[in-house]
Amino acid sequence: MIYFRAFLVGGLICVTGQLLLLFTDMTSARILVLFVTLGVLLTVVGLYQPLVDFGGAGATVPLTGFGYLLAEGAKKAVEEEGVLGALTGGAAAASGGISAAIVFGYLASLLFSSKTKQ
Repeated sequence: MIYFRAFLVGGLICVTGQLLLLFTDMTSARILVLFVTLGVLLTVVGLYQPLVDFGGAGATVPLTGFGYLLAEGAKKAVEEEGVLGALTGGAAAASGGISAAIVFGYLASLLFSSKTKQ
């Protein structure tokens, strides 16, 4: 049942992104920023944690989950370090994922050659 709920939540987030691509003039970069920002906002108002509790990885893996991670990291750092934690906590919480994305992106660029879209 855990896998089904993760698939359901993650799938609904992805379907939302696809619908935005198909039916609006938004670019994929704007949708990326929108999803990360929505993750932060929903975390701040307390609506994203119940989604994480229900959907697990289906809620934490997509871009909204990155916003959730940034907000949770900032909130925890503010509790521990004060106001300065708001500036450093999100990056500290997401540093492992950001580092992995950079390393694997670099390795992929070494292994594969890119081609322009035609």
